[in-house]
Amino acid sequence: MENQYNYYNPEGQPGNTQYNSQSNQPNGSRPQRKKMPKAIAVTGLALLFGVVSSATFLTSNIVGNKVLGLDESSSSSSVKSTAPVNNSTLTTSSSVITSDVSDVVDNVMPSIVSITNMSVQQVQDFFGGVSQQESESAGTGIIVEQNDSELLIVTNNHVVAGSETLTVTFNDNKSVEADIKGTDPAHDVAVIAVPLKSISDDTMKSISVATMGDSTKLKVGEPAIAIGNALGYGQSVTTGVISATDREGAQVVDQATGEAAPSDVKLIQTDAAINPGNSGGALVNAKGEVIGINSSKLVGSSVEGVGYAIPISDVSDIITNLMNQETKTKVSESDRGYLGIEGFDVTSEYSERFSMPLGVYINGVTGGSGAEKAGLTKGGVITALNGITIDNMTTLQEQLKYYAKGDTVTLTVQEPGNGGNYKEQTYKVTLGTKAE
Repeated sequence: MENQYNYYNPEGQPGNTQYNSQSNQPNGSRPQRKKMPKAIAVTGLALLFGVVSSATFLTSNIVGNKVLGLDESSSSSSVKSTAPVNNSTLTTSSSVITSDVSDVVDNVMPSIVSITNMSVQQVQDFFGGVSQQESESAGTGIIVEQNDSELLIVTNNHVVAGSETLTVTFNDNKSVEADIKGTDPAHDVAVIAVPLKSISDDTMKSISVATMGDSTKLKVGEPAIAIGNALGYGQSVTTGVISATDREGAQVVDQATGEAAPSDVKLIQTDAAINPGNSGGALVNAKGEVIGINSSKLVGSSVEGVGYAIPISDVSDIITNLMNQETKTKVSESDRGYLGIEGFDVTSEYSERFSMPLGVYINGVTGGSGAEKAGLTKGGVITALNGITIDNMTTLQEQLKYYAKGDTVTLTVQEPGNGGNYKEQTYKVTLGTKAE
């Protein structure tokens, strides 16, 4: 067939009268082949060079590892790089606990109250005259129990000492008056009571009883949260850690008087800020359990972040005893009863120097007084009144404010015996009038 064309003859057999479609040359002459584009050629050369280079590098790396012993170091470095990842997965940071305590505070705050102490103090003027002046101080309390007729609140003894009127302010900012249930000055603990009939239904719905923890299981470094009426401004929160436990003989500051004195109990040390007004408030753990009663802080130009709290487990029996006492109401001065003794304080310094018990030394007994009739004599040391520890004359006078003339009280007296030893005696004293 004429004019037949073939685009490509792979065999290139001569004798076939075939033609190239572009040149129309007979097949007997050498055909002109199509040239490869430059881009494809460059790409191919690059790929070839890359393959050869990779093979060379891989071979040298394998030989180097075998000869120089690099396989072991490579494997160990790989293991080390994964170890921090595993550790970070297992380690839980405590910063979340100490920085965000809002849930804990929400649960605890309804059980915390502010306490206002109105007292009368004697003030000496420039000319030596003495006048009485009302004084107001602030503190904090923890709701620990509710019985059939009262709401019971624990606080520090120095928060309520010398009070003429005690006012409790609850979480909803409603305030009512409270009476003292019992005090233990030696351990700086007191329980006050608010009649349920004085508390409105709305307030009762907004408050709660605190949950007590176990302070014997505290660990140094665990989170601590202090809640209290700092500076009398209302409830506030500070956070920190348990810095130490079982602090003995720590010099603490009575925030009511500003005087420093050694504590009779082993204390919890914390760096959570405890300021005036925090006294009697709660030191709680991360579960919201009360582990201590905020007491005071160590002050000084070179001291920072050292606060103390009374371990709740160490005073739980004392608190229970105070809660079971009869609620006290102060008797008017004209009806108040008197012991009829003269005495002075046996301080810790005197106690150590002369091997005497702490309390009130009886320096004299008024003739015809209830004390004389009961058999009290000079030389004894009064250490308790109706089960309440008496450690100084101020405490004794405070306790007597709750008893009228004609009332009978029980005094615990340590009397000197042979060899300088003291023997405990109990006296029933019927209080008389001041004129006796």
